[in-house]
Amino acid sequence: MKIIKLHNEKSLIKKASENNREAQKQLFEQFSPKMMGVCRQYVKDLHHAEDLMLQGFLKVFTNLQKFKHEGSFEGWIRRIMVNTCISYLRKKNLVDVSDEDFVFNDAATESLENTTVEDIQKLIDKLPEGYKMVFNLFAIEGYKHSEIAEKLGVSESTSKSQLFKARKLLQQNYYKMNTIIHENK
Repeated sequence: MKIIKLHNEKSLIKKASENNREAQKQLFEQFSPKMMGVCRQYVKDLHHAEDLMLQGFLKVFTNLQKFKHEGSFEGWIRRIMVNTCISYLRKKNLVDVSDEDFVFNDAATESLENTTVEDIQKLIDKLPEGYKMVFNLFAIEGYKHSEIAEKLGVSESTSKSQLFKARKLLQQNYYKMNTIIHENK
């Protein structure tokens, strides 16, 4: 069955690259829910995230002939979505990736067992844009610090520092969220 699926995906990609609107629609319907999630990880506002996803798909369909069938098609689309979001945030000057030192308290965190995906996304959304971008690129997209540094135009040490600070801030905010929940019970 996987062979058939791969064959169908290749055929669908070929048709879509020839501007077959039905094939493009099928690809969009297949991948848009996941790609909306990718854009949402970088952009808090749902409407902006949706606009960026649509811009990303425009890039996908415009550059479809460049996909060489090396690696997964979904991964190729995902990379376009991430780059689209980063470009948007940079243009809007919403990304501040700096080497400033911040002091964090070591707050102990509880288990994530009773935490929903929505709660985790809210915690990530509270991060400053620079922290959020580095955290997403490293923890969710799987980029290395050298790749993040190149993509964002910063040093590797800045990338590592931003990730450290993002994790600490996530821990603090998670601790605060759980404290509030337990106080309200």
